[in-house]
Amino acid sequence: MSDKTHDEQIERWANYIRNTPRSVWKQKFNDFIDAQFDMAEKFYKNLEKTEEGREALDRVIMWRRSR
Repeated sequence: MSDKTHDEQIERWANYIRNTPRSVWKQKFNDFIDAQFDMAEKFYKNLEKTEEGREALDRVIMWRRSR
């Protein structure tokens, strides 16, 4: 993504927040965040279905614990 496009998206979101009641934009934002968690959970569950996926998850967990 180019910087110009990214900046334009940020500007659109900022304008949306300024011009939309909090109860409206907050619900849309919460729905978006919830969807991100749902997608991550599905991804991890799919990884767990294979030996290679379980090994990859184990490596990530070990890496996180070592930090």
